[in-house]
Amino acid sequence: MYVSDCISINESGHLTIGGADTVELAKEYGTPAYVFDENEIRKNLRAFKNSMDEYYGGNGLAVYASKAFCCKEMCRICMQEGTGIDVVSGGELYTALSVDFPAEKIVFHGNNKTYDELVMAVSNNVGRIVVDNVYELETLSKIAAQQGKTAGIMFRIKPGIDAHTHDFIKTGQIDSKFGFALETGEAMEVIKKAVNMPNIKLRGLHCHIGSQIFDIDPFELAATVMLDLFKSVKDETGIELEELNLGGGFGIKYLESDCPRPYAEYMKNVSKVVKEYSEKLGLKMPFVIIEPGRSVVGAAGITLYTVGAVKEIPDIRTFVSVDGGMGDNPRYALYHADYEVVCANKANEERNTVVTVAGKCCESGDLIQEDTKLQAVEAGDILAVLSTGAYNYSMASNYNRIPRLPVIMVKDGKSRVVVKRETYEKITENDI
Repeated sequence: MYVSDCISINESGHLTIGGADTVELAKEYGTPAYVFDENEIRKNLRAFKNSMDEYYGGNGLAVYASKAFCCKEMCRICMQEGTGIDVVSGGELYTALSVDFPAEKIVFHGNNKTYDELVMAVSNNVGRIVVDNVYELETLSKIAAQQGKTAGIMFRIKPGIDAHTHDFIKTGQIDSKFGFALETGEAMEVIKKAVNMPNIKLRGLHCHIGSQIFDIDPFELAATVMLDLFKSVKDETGIELEELNLGGGFGIKYLESDCPRPYAEYMKNVSKVVKEYSEKLGLKMPFVIIEPGRSVVGAAGITLYTVGAVKEIPDIRTFVSVDGGMGDNPRYALYHADYEVVCANKANEERNTVVTVAGKCCESGDLIQEDTKLQAVEAGDILAVLSTGAYNYSMASNYNRIPRLPVIMVKDGKSRVVVKRETYEKITENDI
């Protein structure tokens, strides 16, 4: 039933995360609230870092995709574990820099970075700026010249690979807002443009084929497609690119039926392809970067709610309403994302009722999960939605002017606040 190693049931029959009783957490911090297990996050970061060290001989870097979950404490954890950080906005970049994260280990993504964001990146010596279009390349060159610096860049390439994932999260095919296409020749054209530009250092190429991918084959194919491009660049320009960023997208367990591969298995198989194919093409082994995000934090986080009204519509459905909703978890409304739901204070009881978990927003589509199995619940019970560590806090909103949730970090059974609960005063502080 439980989709993460950090989730269990204690002698009181209560759900626990990281050794902490979730019912007690709900009493102490209130609901709704996000809760993360710090040890699980660190374990996942180490798994990626160690596998990169093992299979690439230290010639690589795991870079946490902070869009999955970004706050100061998460940046500190990544810094302590020796990984890099991938940011996609000025806000994420500012957060990383605010805790003195090493700028050389920051990768700055985004398909439409603003002028001010590019200035911030260059002035703070961000190690790699992943350029998405010609306009950005030309703007970046001017900014770097004005500051008397050389900007290290990578180009985002669309390798034309269907990763068999949700239409909204497939990003490697030609019909995508991200990157330069191989099929049209625009990728090679912009590469040739960049190698002759002042104040620009082309470090390598990047691709990302999608999210929540369980198969290894698409990653292996992406590696060969990208290395073929490396070979073409060498043949046509005489320049051998040094870095290959294969992105992220490793799937996690949302439901018991999900079967993600061990992350080291991805690294082992793909590294074998990179090594052998580089040698076959007469290329130096590139410095390899990967960008895990969801796979680091997704299953390490849960969301706690308190049950309010339970409304049974005979022969139709039973609505179990909670004190949060699409403001703190918009993924069901967006993707019909699957989650496991558990009554935290009755976790040892059988989930033998079928219900729809509804949020409190004034929106008929404000649902957390439809037709899901749950223990028999009543007002005041605590619900836990599992595997909500990725994209829930990141995508939260103030719809209906509902305050954003706090983030509680648990380690070895002890808890602390790492993001405060938003107040009504905070919501209105910019109003005039």
